[in-house]
Amino acid sequence: MTDFTATLPATLAVEAPISLKAQLRRAERLKKLKFGALIVPLALFLLLTFVWPIAALLKRSVDNPEVVAAFPDTCALLRQWDGQALPDDAVYASFAGEVDRIKGTPVLASAAKRLNMELPGFRTLMMRTAKAMPVAINGSARAALIDADERWGEVATWQYLARNASPYTARYLLASVDRKYDDFGNIVAADDDEAIYVKVLTRTFGMSAVVTAVCLLLGFPLAYMMATQPAKIANTLLIFVLLPFWTSILVRVAAWIVLLQTEGLVNQALMGLGITDHPLQLVFNSTGVYIAMVHILLPFMILPLYSVMKGISPTYVRAALSLGCPPFRSFWKVYFPQALPGVGAGCLLVFILCMGYYITPALLGSPKEQMASYFVAFYTNQTINWGMAAALSAILFVATLALYMVYTRLVGSSTPAVR
Repeated sequence: MTDFTATLPATLAVEAPISLKAQLRRAERLKKLKFGALIVPLALFLLLTFVWPIAALLKRSVDNPEVVAAFPDTCALLRQWDGQALPDDAVYASFAGEVDRIKGTPVLASAAKRLNMELPGFRTLMMRTAKAMPVAINGSARAALIDADERWGEVATWQYLARNASPYTARYLLASVDRKYDDFGNIVAADDDEAIYVKVLTRTFGMSAVVTAVCLLLGFPLAYMMATQPAKIANTLLIFVLLPFWTSILVRVAAWIVLLQTEGLVNQALMGLGITDHPLQLVFNSTGVYIAMVHILLPFMILPLYSVMKGISPTYVRAALSLGCPPFRSFWKVYFPQALPGVGAGCLLVFILCMGYYITPALLGSPKEQMASYFVAFYTNQTINWGMAAALSAILFVATLALYMVYTRLVGSSTPAVR
């Protein structure tokens, strides 16, 4: 009997398997495209509302477009200038022509304001120079500029202008760490009356560390108690932990002002119990700031701790106790290592939130308790200095990334093994 498959053409013998493989690949590719289509809206949302604003903010910390936009030809010539002697006549002529072209426009005003930030009095110099333009036909641009203001005959004036001849600058980032450029372009320490930001950042990180430590000391026992109680009691306690989220932060801060003021309930209770014979200063200082911030941020410590502790089996500790290990040693060697992911997550969350706090220190603290966020708001809302606001925000952003890297390195994503 003749085999039927042997009589089929060779092309038909391999066509069926190849077609099946192609169909499987097509189905797999279609499945991936469907999954991708479901992810695309979320990815676009994160890109537009999270990644792009952060990238734009970081760019503003080094952005320096005002002078280049006003004097593009002069800036191109100044980038080739050695900065030792006065520029040549071509630079003077280019600058005079560009000042004459843009005088009376917002472009010149913006450039003058930017230069005035670096050297007070530069705005007056620019406005006076613009009034002296245009230069007479066949006249000397160098002589006309020096006649308008003798500072155009000084090398230092052109050095300041040349320092801003690039569309990007590190001035804002240097100022945020109390550094600046000297007349020769070297990075030096800022003057004493300008060196405030290192103290502000140190205060910000220090206060955040203190609040985080207090929240951990208060939140760990409560989270442990909630994790070891029956579900009914644990749920009731969880409701009390979540209750502050239903109240505005501004309302809670105002409530603390009422409670902690000189004639407030806290001082009255302390004097009524005989603990003190005079009212204590508990508000508009660091004490009030710490109390209010711990109260506001404590739930952010408890919730990560509770979520991790809830998944830790109590049999490990009971096994250690049954083998003769003391209670505290059993807790420290067996239970606490398993709770480290919750400790790390809670500390990281509280510390990051604390670094960006503005309302609480502004209302409950004195000028000595203001954190970096206060100056970010000041430069954003009052002086409209986006460069400095972006530079301070960039430092906080880098600190956040560093903390997250340390957290992932020390704690990791997996629960440590019990030894």
